Amino acid sequence: MMQLTYRRAMKRNIILLICLIMLPLHMATLVAQERKMDMADYEKRKKEFVQREAGLSKAEADRYFPLTNELTKKKFELHRKHREKVQRIKDNSNISNEEYRKMLEEDVELKMREAALEKEFAPRFEKVLSPEKLYKAQQAERQFIQKEVSNFRSNSGNGRNR
Repeated sequence: MMQLTYRRAMKRNIILLICLIMLPLHMATLVAQERKMDMADYEKRKKEFVQREAGLSKAEADRYFPLTNELTKKKFELHRKHREKVQRIKDNSNISNEEYRKMLEEDVELKMREAALEKEFAPRFEKVLSPEKLYKAQQAERQFIQKEVSNFRSNSGNGRNR
């Protein structure tokens, strides 16, 4: 029973981590458009931070980051397709209630597809790191993302005035 509760908690943490991972990808897209953000540098700094804070060995990091990157790319692709659909609807100045209803349904569908991806990846993450290190890596990733978003917000006014 305890192991089942633990697995549910781990899956919930993984879901939260993935949601937080998507936020900086969206922010990174905006930054790249405005200030030509160096994504390679961002990823390098994120990897170094998470590895250090979670106490991951090089071997653990080499297993963890490709998996989290694969999941992030799949979720990013889901979001890209969704954004394209939403943009096409927004470009139409006369949006009906039915079109709004369809957008809302597609938002729910997107969340369900994300959840399915997260569920698919959860056992793979559990095979890569111990529960303790996986938790610490997730926390470190959240911390890094929060720091990056905060830095972006505090610098965004300065970047526009350049």
